[in-house]
Parts: sequence; C-alpha cells; structure tokens
Amino acid sequence: MIETITRIPVAHYKNVKARAGYSIRVDTTEVALFKTTTGQVYALENRSPHPKGGVLSEGLISGEYVYCPVYDWKISLVDGKVQAPDEGQVRTFKVEVKEDIIFIVL
Repeated sequence: MIETITRIPVAHYKNVKARAGYSIRVDTTEVALFKTTTGQVYALENRSPHPKGGVLSEGLISGEYVYCPVYDWKISLVDGKVQAPDEGQVRTFKVEVKEDIIFIVL
C-alpha cells in the first residue's frame, strides 16, 4: 500500500512572528499556526478542547505551550495535550519548513 503525503504551503517563515498565533484554513479545518522564540513552528486545530470551545490562535504562547484565551488552559504545542489539573487534547499537524515556506503535512 502506498501512502500519499500532501504538503500544503500555508505561510512564509519570515512573515510569522514569534509568540503570535495565526488562523489559517486547510481544506475544511481551521488551524492555528504558532512560532516559538526558538523558531520552531507548530500547528494545532484552532479550537479549545474546553467543552464551551474557544479560539487557540488568540492565546498566549509561553515556551512550547499555548494558553487558551478564554479558559486559561495550558496546552502543549508539541502533542496538543491539556496540562493537569485540566484534561483534554487538540489535534496537532506535522509542520515542515523548506526554503522559507511553512508547510502543513497531511
């Protein structure tokens, strides 16, 4: 079986500011794109795992975490897991940077 990998260009690396969130649409999914102060780029589904929802792209970035702007849940940019004492997880997307272009890999 051959697996198809799709790389979708979503932004220029130099145009994405560190510690800021960006909302982009990939097919029918809204994705939050973040760059940390170390230059690493992460992509998460742009919704809070809190039962009442929220938009993660408006959250605060600290290290490898984003804080939900509505409920202050601490969410890992690496694996999408909500940190204790809260529980939950958001979908993460693989990101590649090649020649100043950020790609979401599906």
